Order: sequence, then C-alpha cells, then structure tokens
Amino acid sequence: MESNNKVSWRHRLHEIIYEADTPMGRLFDVILLILILLSVILVCLESVPSINSQYYELFNAIEWGITFIFSVEYILRLIAVHKPQNYVFSFYGIIDLLSTLPKYISLFMVGTQSLIALRALRLLRIFRILKLTRYIGASNTLAKALIASRAKIGVFLFSVLILCIIFGTIMYLIESDESGFTSIPRSIYWCIVTLTTVGYGDIAPVTSLGQFIAAIIMVLGYGIIAVPTGIVTAELNEQNKKIDTNTQMCKTCMNDDHKDDALFCHQCGTLLNDETAI
Repeated sequence: MESNNKVSWRHRLHEIIYEADTPMGRLFDVILLILILLSVILVCLESVPSINSQYYELFNAIEWGITFIFSVEYILRLIAVHKPQNYVFSFYGIIDLLSTLPKYISLFMVGTQSLIALRALRLLRIFRILKLTRYIGASNTLAKALIASRAKIGVFLFSVLILCIIFGTIMYLIESDESGFTSIPRSIYWCIVTLTTVGYGDIAPVTSLGQFIAAIIMVLGYGIIAVPTGIVTAELNEQNKKIDTNTQMCKTCMNDDHKDDALFCHQCGTLLNDETAI
C-alpha cells in the first residue's frame, strides 16, 4: 500500500512538473516563467551602475531566492522521472543546470553574474504552456527541411564565397589604399558586406569602375537572398505534413513529441499514462 502511495505521489509530481495539459501543470509552468522573467529583468537592471548601486542588496536577495527555488525544482525534476540521467543530459536539463549554477559560482569567481541571463532560454517552455505545440511540429518540419537541403545550401555558400574572393580581388586591383582596400582580405570583407546588403560604409569605392562593380554586387545580393529561400521552400513542400502533438512527456526517455492519441512512446515504447512506469 505504501509503495502504491509512493508511486502515485511521484506520478502526480511528474504530471505537475512535466505536463502542461493539467491545471496544476499549467500553474506550475506559468509561475516558473514569471520567475525566469523576473530573474532576467534583475540581471538587466544590475548592469545599470546607478540602479545596481542603489538596490544591490535587494537584487542579490531576490536572486538568491529565485536560485534556491530553481535548485529545488531541478531536484524535483530528477525525482519525478524513471531515469534521471535522461533529464540531466537532455536539452532542457542542460539549460536548467547552466541557468542555476552561475549564482553559486559567483561565490568563488567574479564576473559570472551576467551568465544568469541564460535563464531566458528556459522561456522556450512557453510553447508547451500555451499549447502552441503546432509550432513545435512546424519547427521539426523546418529542421528536417534544412537537414535535407544542407548539401545544396553548402554548394550555394561555397559559390558565394568564390564570388566574394573574385570580386574582392578585382576591387583590390582597381581601388587604391586611400579608399580602404588595403589588402585582398579586407577587400573580400567589403564584398561580403556589400553582397549581403548590410553596407557598413566603412569602405567605399571612389573610381567609376569600382562603383560600377559595386552596383553589380549589390544587385547580385538581392538575387542571392532568394536562392536559399527557394531551396528550403522546395524541401518544405516535400517534408510538410500535419503533426498533432501534445505536451505529454515520456517518463523514461523524456521524449515529448507524441501525437494526441498516442498510448505508447514511439521512441522507447513506454506506456504514457501508466502510473507504475515511474
């Protein structure tokens, strides 16, 4: 009986911490996001000398309180899963650890306080909390499209690099040092900046021929922008499919990419709604 109560307690803990489909799970994640936002705002305010000097003690006390809460949360996440190491080495597990450690490290090292801003990465959980899982499915489709088109994009980037080397060398031969084209690498830098339509203006051609070539590079820049877009779009048309996922996370392998009607984890086969799985 005691064992069943223990299992039930850990199951409820898992439901609250890892799921966003239940009222308690949603409340837990919303409170967590508020604390994360507060922590990030505090780090930003601490970077303003006039504000930090006046409220340093208050900021430090609040930050230690938030760090303590996150430390307890991290421990509870380890307790709530069947294999804690899967959470520790998962994406969110690493982010949670990295966002909690800086405050403790600041006791021994100076200058690590700003690393607490890493907690902003935890805001990625908002996709689960607001049930915007359709965007998670869309992001997975986009990731697959990018992976599938990596060879074509690689060839395209290599071609652009060759063009930059050629045009950069030409501009170095045409323009003088007074124009800023003091070396081929610096001329290549100017070509990359111009081709990407950034145009810092720190280097500019002064000769008519140089300006003519610069105009050609600028026009090419607009055309080049469309190339990778077309490549990825073509792959998206191949990869695009509807994925109805939810926020349910497997207690064993930590996989959270499950369809709404899934009974078992498609990665490890664990029964998703089994209270005895923990």
